[in-house]
Amino acid sequence: MSSITPPTELTQRPPRSARIRLGGYVILPRIIDKCRALVVGTIGEYKYACPLDMRFFDFVLIDPAVFKEQVESGLGDGALIDWVTTSAGRKHSDYEIELWSRFQETRVPSGMEARGYLQQAQEATAPRREDIASWFEWLDVDDYASFGGKV
Repeated sequence: MSSITPPTELTQRPPRSARIRLGGYVILPRIIDKCRALVVGTIGEYKYACPLDMRFFDFVLIDPAVFKEQVESGLGDGALIDWVTTSAGRKHSDYEIELWSRFQETRVPSGMEARGYLQQAQEATAPRREDIASWFEWLDVDDYASFGGKV
């Protein structure tokens, strides 16, 4: 594993923002960070293949366990996006990936349970913030606050 990008130490810092893209896909760099940390036992409170991650895996039709095997084999970010591109069970055009990514960036909770969860999480993390509406906005604030940031 010495020739690949070092695993992320998620007990010391958060994974990359869900907004960061790789191959046009939002969420993917964050998934990679969490998976690498899982492989080496430094994932902390984060969860690999959580519901947010599953939106990506469902979009490309890749099994998260198979993706994890690729991460375990030592692939870097560039090789992982190449693998995703060739191995996806559902191929998408650049345009479709862009639309999906834009939607994910602005997606708000749907349903009472999801809205209640986000509201409760936001109140616990940043009770004075009234501008948090989307999942990505909450993730950014939660990552910041979880590692000592004042919100």
